[in-house]
Amino acid sequence: MGSKGENNRQRIIDAADQLFYTRGYNQTSFRDISDSTGIPRGNFYYYFKTKDDILSAVIDSRTQLYNDMLAKCEQTATDPCGRLLAFVDTLGSFEDQLIAVGCPIGTLSSELAKDEPHLQAKSREIFELLRSWLAKNFEIAGNAQPMATAMDMLARMQGVSVVACAFKDKTYLNRGLGEVRNWVKKLTLN
Repeated sequence: MGSKGENNRQRIIDAADQLFYTRGYNQTSFRDISDSTGIPRGNFYYYFKTKDDILSAVIDSRTQLYNDMLAKCEQTATDPCGRLLAFVDTLGSFEDQLIAVGCPIGTLSSELAKDEPHLQAKSREIFELLRSWLAKNFEIAGNAQPMATAMDMLARMQGVSVVACAFKDKTYLNRGLGEVRNWVKKLTLN
C-alpha cells in the first residue's frame, strides 16, 4: 500500500475510533465511517473486509496509544508509586472526554461483552495491557498480590469514570481520582 493508501487506512481507523467511542460499535455503520472520512464505502474493502477488521485495527491503534502513555508514566518517575500516580493523573487529563462519553476502554469493553467471544477478547486486550503494567509496578512496590491489586485499581478507576460520566460531574471525577491516588500511596509507600 502506498502512502495515499496508508493515509486512507489511517483515516478510516481514526474516524471509526472516534465513532465507536462516541456512538458505540454497534451503532456505527460503514456509512457513518464513510461520511466521516469522505472515503466511499466501496473503497473500505480494499483496507478492511469487515467491520470487525476495522474494530481490530482501532483496538491495535488504541493499544499503541496506551503503550505510549505507559512509557511516559515510566519516564515520569523512577519509583513504582510515582509511576502509578502518573497513570492516575493521565486519566484526569481526559476529564472532558470522560464526562461527555465515559472511558474509551470501558465503554467499548462493556458493549462488546454482549457480542461474540472473539470481539470481547479483542476489546479486553487494552485492559490486559494495563493490568499487567499496574501489576508489575505493584510487585516492584512489594505488594503481596500485585495482579489482584491491579484489578482493584482498574475497577476503582472505571467506577469513578462511569459515575462521573453518568452524573456529568467533574467535581466527583476529581475527588474520585484523588481517592485512588491516596489508595495508591497507602499501598506503595508503607
